[in-house]
Amino acid sequence: MNRPLLYILFLLLPVTAFAQTTDVNRSRELTAEGNEFFRQGQWDKASLSYEEALRNDANNSIARYNRANALFLLKQPDQAIALYDELIAGEKVQKNHKSLAWYNKGVILTGQQKLEESIEAYKQALRLDPNNKEARENLQKALLEQKKKNPEKQKQQEQDQKKKEQQEQQPQSKMNQREAQRQLDLLRQKEKQVQNRANQQKKQGGGNNQKDW
Repeated sequence: MNRPLLYILFLLLPVTAFAQTTDVNRSRELTAEGNEFFRQGQWDKASLSYEEALRNDANNSIARYNRANALFLLKQPDQAIALYDELIAGEKVQKNHKSLAWYNKGVILTGQQKLEESIEAYKQALRLDPNNKEARENLQKALLEQKKKNPEKQKQQEQDQKKKEQQEQQPQSKMNQREAQRQLDLLRQKEKQVQNRANQQKKQGGGNNQKDW
């Protein structure tokens, strides 16, 4: 069974301006509070703390990721995916965090039987972090599951490919048939000419014979 990477992340968030110090610090405090609730299994309280942290600092990608994980555990997969998508679209989000977001999104999509979408999510996770072992393993599982569930689709794809190859070969086959027919017609024409000459010579030879009285 595919499992999401639901561990909480920790990161010291940079302070870029003095005016922002209070809000950023408060966001960090609320993130730490949410992490404690998360460790205790109180995911609803954790989610609320992360949400408040984001109100104080919308760039707090750690709070966004951790809240998405909490929402997943609260059986709110669509809301979790929405937050993962926000992380994925963020310009300042670290690549490995985006990879985790893609991976967890893939796990949710797999559980929803959206195999094609989950396969793409795992591929994106690996593009951002080739060392994401879980993403690689789940991608292989999803591809195998897709093949098992869509044998007719796989068979149809093979038939379409075979038909395409036959169509590509067909013009050459028609040319070969036309050439064979032309050669046969020439051969028949030559045989006819030889037969006509033989008949003509026979007639000429018969006319010169004189009866012996």
